[in-house]
Amino acid sequence: MNVWQALGSRRFLLSGWPWRAAGYLLGAALAGALTLLAGLLLLTAGVLVVLGPAAFALLGLPVARAERRVRRLLDDRPVPDAHRPPSRPGLRAWLTVRYTEPVTWRELGHALLLALLWPFDVLAVVLAVAVPLALLATPVLLGVDGGQVNVLKAWPVTSWPPAVAVAVLAVPVFALAAYGMTVYAGARAALARTLLTGPDARITELTRSRVRLVDAFEAERARIERDLHDGAQQRLVALTMMLGLARLDAPAGPLTTRLARAQDEAERALTELRQLIRGIHPPLLTDFGLPAAVAELADRSVIPVAVDLDLPGRFPAPIESTAWFVVCEAMANVARHSGAGRATIAGGYAAGTLTVRVRDDGRGGAGPDGGTGLVRLGDRVSVVDGRLTLSSPPGGPTVLTVELPCRPLPPCA
Repeated sequence: MNVWQALGSRRFLLSGWPWRAAGYLLGAALAGALTLLAGLLLLTAGVLVVLGPAAFALLGLPVARAERRVRRLLDDRPVPDAHRPPSRPGLRAWLTVRYTEPVTWRELGHALLLALLWPFDVLAVVLAVAVPLALLATPVLLGVDGGQVNVLKAWPVTSWPPAVAVAVLAVPVFALAAYGMTVYAGARAALARTLLTGPDARITELTRSRVRLVDAFEAERARIERDLHDGAQQRLVALTMMLGLARLDAPAGPLTTRLARAQDEAERALTELRQLIRGIHPPLLTDFGLPAAVAELADRSVIPVAVDLDLPGRFPAPIESTAWFVVCEAMANVARHSGAGRATIAGGYAAGTLTVRVRDDGRGGAGPDGGTGLVRLGDRVSVVDGRLTLSSPPGGPTVLTVELPCRPLPPCA
């Protein structure tokens, strides 16, 4: 529920929403006052220290983080954080990303706006609370003073009937002030949300949801592979062994021939199941990483393949799975369409990017319209924000390169 839905409720005045609006405005006022103070200090320091203006540009980051937290008082919809993670660790990479992304400058604009508007936020709360209380306290003040009370410093009241009338008037004034303060708070929150999200926030959220779907998809693929490996495959192995024992025990004749055929069929089914498991999610990729899985793929290739993968360790599962999928599809294309006599799989990791390159000495001329699955490969790579490039002039060689931005996983203790 958000503040605009609460304003339409009949029990709005009896709910906690007016107080939540007051809390939001006071929190925004505090953030604005601190922003103004910090901004003045940083600009003053900038005269003496070069880092002053540079730090001032990042002033919006903590202010935006505070806004995302305090706005929960008015809206249960979270404001997405549109900041991109740096491609590699270190302060320099973090600063490079922050200074070059638009959301940093939008957050700075939001912080500057808070620094200008915080007196109005305080004024809205003070008027919404102080005016009804001043009207309600008029009879009490008249009884204490005994002479004259200046209501709101403007209207003198010298007798009890006007004083009671003013106190009764405090009720509708309180209602009007509560609605007005809450509307102002809602407008302030909407303005802040617009500044903090910007036009690319939905794209950022869609990208993150796509990454979450990829993670879930890879986890499901691994689960299916484990179930097939530990369940159906083991049963087929046991069936093959039992058929072999029955074949040995059976007397020579038609029964032995049928048992032999049944054993051959079971062995073919087992071979196909193992190929299916490797196609879904190879166990070597899960257990030992990309170099081992690629080496196994090269060993099973119908043409000679040289492998040269120099990687610092393991990578996130979606990255390894995508790289392996690209290599697998590329090697299938080499075997089916290229007419190559040799192929090379090489790659490494540098500057926050995992690069894998598949090269063959075939006839070349490969392209997205050639029925080689390159469009599907490109879609798969784009899901993890990677890039796929192909060089395949007529006569060869064909070089398929995939670049995946990522970070190595920390080594297991």
